[in-house]
Amino acid sequence: MLRYLTAGESHGPALTVILEGMPSGVPINSKFVSEELARRRLGYGRGPRMKIEKDALELLSGVRFGKSLASPISLVIRNSEWSKWERVMSPEGAPAGNVLTKPRPGHADLVGMLKYDLDDSRNVLERSSARETAARVGAGALAKQFLAQLDITVISHVVVIGSAQASEEARPGPGDLEAIDASQVRCFDPEGEKRMVEEIEAATQERDSLGGIFEVIAYGLPVGLGSYVHGDRRLDARLAQAVMSIQAIKGVEVGDGFANARKRGSESHDEIFYDAGRFTRRTDRAGGTEGGVSMGGALRVRAAMKPLSTLRQPLRTVDVKTKDSVTAFKERTDVCSVPAAGVVGESMVALVLANEVLEKFGGDNLGDIRKAMEAYQARIDGR
Repeated sequence: MLRYLTAGESHGPALTVILEGMPSGVPINSKFVSEELARRRLGYGRGPRMKIEKDALELLSGVRFGKSLASPISLVIRNSEWSKWERVMSPEGAPAGNVLTKPRPGHADLVGMLKYDLDDSRNVLERSSARETAARVGAGALAKQFLAQLDITVISHVVVIGSAQASEEARPGPGDLEAIDASQVRCFDPEGEKRMVEEIEAATQERDSLGGIFEVIAYGLPVGLGSYVHGDRRLDARLAQAVMSIQAIKGVEVGDGFANARKRGSESHDEIFYDAGRFTRRTDRAGGTEGGVSMGGALRVRAAMKPLSTLRQPLRTVDVKTKDSVTAFKERTDVCSVPAAGVVGESMVALVLANEVLEKFGGDNLGDIRKAMEAYQARIDGR
């Protein structure tokens, strides 16, 4: 099993992540991890913190001379602003900084204070902050490097921001990630990009925030990842849980899930054909899974991100100390971070798929896994 654990606070000294279960012999490049962390800071509508954050990466264990050892891999991502927050976020010493008692609607502030009996919502927001996703992207970058050795590629693109939508025909291929990242909003449709930028500019003027939808696409998957025999082993269930765990994500679909719910069955399923010795499909409505099992080829997952809950014009709330009606406190925030969320979505999907590959094909080293996949694919091709 491939599993990871993150630790750290938004304004603490660093984020850390430990990834366990990586087989030996996988080429690991820390520069690629740093590049993935930089991609998480992309997107029109991001706040000033993105210009300050440097995501200084340290690779501490589990890799020797550029290859994984099969022991746990640990990463540290230093906070470039720690010197400004050391007094407020110090693990030891007397409390410092303002006590935050005006929780933001839509954030974890109030529920966290009530659950853990806390009187300062900074004790909640520092961990619940989306800053934690930098550690997930670090882990996902390791998973991507493993998948790349098996010719599996994971990319993402933005399809909706606010009321602005990209063309459904604008679907990128595995080699289009550079073009996507060149877009201000990581949209593969130039006209859609223009509408999204206009939407963000309008929200900025009105001191509001925007959500949207991103799509993650994995290319090169074999048939048979996941299983229909138990609910917790279904590939789409595992993908939904992983993507839904990203901060601010409120909905997940595989393929045309929500659109298919409005159609008849004759319009919703991918008919099966047999061409040139292989079972094929001429449509892609299911998004790459049937019965909780990968169909082979491409897989599509979409996620809906709510508008950010820290607003420049704060909403009404209640001061948890005085019980007075007040406006929520403000932290630095973005107008829109859907483009960045797509990068995080790539990481979560990559982690799930890497685990599925290991579960399906086993093996303690990359060479054994490749041989098992090749033998399996030869059997499938011989049907």
